[in-house]
Amino acid sequence: MTGEMDLKRLLAEMSPQLCGLDWGYATAPAVPFGVMPFATVAEDEGMTLIAPMADLAKAGLAAQGPFARITLTIHSALQAVGLTAAVAGALAAEGISANVVAGFYHDHIFLPASDAHRAMAALRRLTDA
Repeated sequence: MTGEMDLKRLLAEMSPQLCGLDWGYATAPAVPFGVMPFATVAEDEGMTLIAPMADLAKAGLAAQGPFARITLTIHSALQAVGLTAAVAGALAAEGISANVVAGFYHDHIFLPASDAHRAMAALRRLTDA
């Protein structure tokens, strides 16, 4: 099953969904017991964990956050060109920081939880353009 590659369709049908306001970023040598990360990134300095803030706190990890997660529900192809740039541009125009994590099926945007509703409004305007 291949994802959508046409930028116009991706933008028109991305259907952003707000998936919670309690995500955090932390680093650790490995994933601690009891932490179910949404994503991990292996960096030279250590393992970056993106996980619920409560899980990170229970594990004794200092986390940055809280962040909201917005999922673009369209199945975007990993080879699609322009979706990340369009989304980042729309959020940047509103002064909203965005960290995009691409999964096989969907793109997920982590941003300050306090900006979640403004971000959703900006993404909805982008789908209407």
